[in-house]
Amino acid sequence: MIPILRNWVNRYFHDEESVLLLVLIAIVFVVLWTIGTILGPVIAAVIIAFLMQGLLLWLKKKGLPHIVAVTISFLLMFSLMIATLLFLLPVLWQQSAKLLSELPRMVAEWRQLLLLLPEQYPSFVTEEQILHIINHINNELGEFGQSVVSFSVSSIPLLFVALLYMIMVPLLVFFFLKDGRYILNWLGSLLPKERPVMSEIWTEMNQQIANYVRGKVVEILIVGVSSCICFAILGLDYAMLLGLAVGLSVVIPYIGAVAVTVPVLLIGFFQWGWGSELFYLAAVYLVIQGLDGNVLVPLLFSEAVNLHPVAIILAVLVFGGIWGLWGVFFAIPLATLIKAITNAWPTREYATTETSKIDTAQ
Repeated sequence: MIPILRNWVNRYFHDEESVLLLVLIAIVFVVLWTIGTILGPVIAAVIIAFLMQGLLLWLKKKGLPHIVAVTISFLLMFSLMIATLLFLLPVLWQQSAKLLSELPRMVAEWRQLLLLLPEQYPSFVTEEQILHIINHINNELGEFGQSVVSFSVSSIPLLFVALLYMIMVPLLVFFFLKDGRYILNWLGSLLPKERPVMSEIWTEMNQQIANYVRGKVVEILIVGVSSCICFAILGLDYAMLLGLAVGLSVVIPYIGAVAVTVPVLLIGFFQWGWGSELFYLAAVYLVIQGLDGNVLVPLLFSEAVNLHPVAIILAVLVFGGIWGLWGVFFAIPLATLIKAITNAWPTREYATTETSKIDTAQ
């Protein structure tokens, strides 16, 4: 057993770069695990600055100086943030408040429909089963109401956190855009000069993550805006709120589309009942999901590394459980990073031969 372990270590950790790479991965993981919440503004600023690199490079290609291109990119980002705070958030808040006020009526209607099932299908469901389901729903709603109240009571510290983000994130984005290359050069100076494996992984992941993150943001905007417009044309209540939910659902592949279908169809049912409007809503929603999966995703992520659906779902579950929303958003890039590291990791090919010799001798 010891010779096998020794050969395994010699195969995967035979040079200093592989050991250093393992140490760096461990340090990054520990830092994010322990003080990831504290570094939230920095992480958010890095992501936003990374998203704006495409615009910055495009402006510089047009002949603008670096500082001018940085200033224009920053002002555009700041204008979008202000527009979101002044126009989008108030509408979303109003629709959310209206939806919460309508929930008791929706639950009462749903309870009446459930009580009719034992009469219509007595061989499939009993009244005791329906009452058990209703009691379970009431308990869940009670816990949800308590969480809403507790959230409203504890919202004052969250306001200070939001204010901190609104001040720090734009400043950090500006400096990351302005001095990003110097920061990267400084970080590179701390590493060995000869680092072929790290350079290979960095080159691949820089391109892959850039394509994924920018493509995912574009996908969220296109799906969210088109859903909001279609819902508004159909006259669906809470069109902007549901459109935002549909747009954000693309962050979680496969799972998000299934999860957001339930509230969209339920709200349509409570508004129109079993009418033609509900079927039009279902048809439009299916068209949006079909165009997203079969047209938009292949177009935006044609250069992305292909991952098996099982690997994607596992990455969403694991990284989402570790880092919450950020982990869900970056589940695919992190899975791609793991794949790139395993593919580029230096190994000794003769280790297998040595192991076979040891087994033969024994």
